[in-house]
Amino acid sequence: MATQHSSTPVVCSDVTRQYAGSTDRLGTSGTTVTALDSVSCEIAQGSVVGVAGPSGSGKSTLLHLLAGLDTPTAGEIQIYGTALDELSSREQTAFRRSHIGMVFQRFHLLPALTAVENVAVPLVQAGMSRSERRSRATKLLDAVGLGARHDHRPGSLSGGEQQRVAIARALAADPAVVIADEPTGELDHETGEQVLDLLTDIAADRAVVIASHDEYTLSRTDRVIKLRDGRRKS
Repeated sequence: MATQHSSTPVVCSDVTRQYAGSTDRLGTSGTTVTALDSVSCEIAQGSVVGVAGPSGSGKSTLLHLLAGLDTPTAGEIQIYGTALDELSSREQTAFRRSHIGMVFQRFHLLPALTAVENVAVPLVQAGMSRSERRSRATKLLDAVGLGARHDHRPGSLSGGEQQRVAIARALAADPAVVIADEPTGELDHETGEQVLDLLTDIAADRAVVIASHDEYTLSRTDRVIKLRDGRRKS
């Protein structure tokens, strides 16, 4: 189903992300907050890498940077050979749509749309015809085990089924990188294990990054990047 992508790994080189502190009523700037401090890592094609750390450790910041939703204050992120900070805002958006799939803890499905329509949403921007979008979305739902649920809306699906729809949607544009933020956080253990099986399966020809607090989820990854106070722990 997926096309083969370059084997060049995802490379995060000495990445720092700082945010300016809020200003007081006199206009005096507050202390700069360093969310990530000189973090480096590589994520190869075919691997599932976990990102762990307590709240405030920088997990979400790292995921947003890898997804091209934010830009580093210093350092560089390359996704399969492309330096994200060298792209314009419009180019970053186009690159993200084509190369990066996001899976969120709370699914972020559109309640008025059916499962197949939700999966097809990213394909509208790709310029696919309606019939092509439906065909692609149907095949993806079949691949994640939801062949009988194509025309069900999110409200009539279980949590596990909704997460599988979200994963199918993340795969719609055949991304080289899939980033999952607490993908099992809303699921029971058995359903979470099924979702982890699916994320492991799709890693065969892409890179998968999973941020989680859950020890079992992290144990299913190939290795874990541990963060604390914005720094990578050895």
